[in-house]
Amino acid sequence: MKIFKPISEKKAKGKVKKIFNEIKHSRKIKKIPNFWQSLAHNPETLERTWNNLKQIMKKGALDPITKELIYVAVSITNNCEYCIRSHTFAAKKKGATDQMIKEMIDVVGIANQNNKLVNSYQVEIDKIYK
Repeated sequence: MKIFKPISEKKAKGKVKKIFNEIKHSRKIKKIPNFWQSLAHNPETLERTWNNLKQIMKKGALDPITKELIYVAVSITNNCEYCIRSHTFAAKKKGATDQMIKEMIDVVGIANQNNKLVNSYQVEIDKIYK
């Protein structure tokens, strides 16, 4: 259940409207996603989050598909359905295949399983990894 009603594009003004327009243009979308509408209650948070996302998710040493898949992996681990769905959509839009997404899910599953086993057994870190 949402705490605040999202700010619609029709009600957006000033900085919020400008950022909404930039998001739509940059992502080649026609409607502002609920996440951004919710953040619009605090224009500074909206602006900071959008700027950080643009900076981090652009092509760098990692390609944009890999970055999206990492984002989905972390979202799976954090159990954020909204982010799982939105970034899986973004990954596919950037060229990720269903097979890539399935393999990433397998990696997330085995990493979470093995992390829990390591923590449960209190496995000492090998000297070679230090």
